[in-house]
Amino acid sequence: MKAAHTGYDFSGRNVFVSGGTRGINLGIAEAYAKAGAAVSVMSRDPERVQQAQDKLAAYGHGALGQVGDVRDYAAVEAALQAAHAKFGAIDVLVSGAAGNFLAPAATLSPNGFRAVVDIDLIGSFHIMRACHGLLRKPGASIIHITAPQSYNPAPLQVHACAAKAGLDQMMRVLALEWGQEGVRVNSISPGPIEGTEGVARLSSEDARRNIAKLLPLGRFGQLADVAQLALFLGSEHASFITGALIPCDGGASLLGGRNHSSDSDFFKASAA
Repeated sequence: MKAAHTGYDFSGRNVFVSGGTRGINLGIAEAYAKAGAAVSVMSRDPERVQQAQDKLAAYGHGALGQVGDVRDYAAVEAALQAAHAKFGAIDVLVSGAAGNFLAPAATLSPNGFRAVVDIDLIGSFHIMRACHGLLRKPGASIIHITAPQSYNPAPLQVHACAAKAGLDQMMRVLALEWGQEGVRVNSISPGPIEGTEGVARLSSEDARRNIAKLLPLGRFGQLADVAQLALFLGSEHASFITGALIPCDGGASLLGGRNHSSDSDFFKASAA
């Protein structure tokens, strides 16, 4: 099957997306499949893994779904090696696994804090450590999916804020260390995006309208908005971009933390 028109051609490329079975990450995986890439995804839910694999396979360029938890290094390593064995050197790696829940810092348990850090930060390190020897060098692109909580403090999310801030700094260190090998490393920070758990928390049309009014562009983002940015970062058009954290948020990052009070619509939409 020919690649569907996306503005990019990833025919013959190998793309791996962790957490690529729903929401933003599945949107990115599907965009690469449409553009001609063989795409592998990994997440914990066997049913979602199978559904994602079937959806990606329909584009005809190769798809592999694997069940694994980013907190388990051996599982991560096995999934990446399987993708490498099936499709060759990894051209684009999207690290998108994430976990979050709302809790005041004063009552958050150590295990609760550790759970989010283990998924968002330690899990992302597992992906990075396991992928290094399997990347195409030079030419590979790594894309972290981070969040506004990495630079805008949000109440009830001390665990996510700490984990995402660590993730962004890890991205910068890897951009420094791996740049000499021709590997680029960047981060995308999505804002309120339709089709995500954060936006699903908005219970009414009034809530949706209120948050849209706050955003400089006056609308929610779509999954395709983030996917198009990921396609750009994975392409030769971004060959001189590394170590960058790029918001894809309709200007939400310009608002700072002023709309992050725990009872605000903006806060609910950002707590993905």
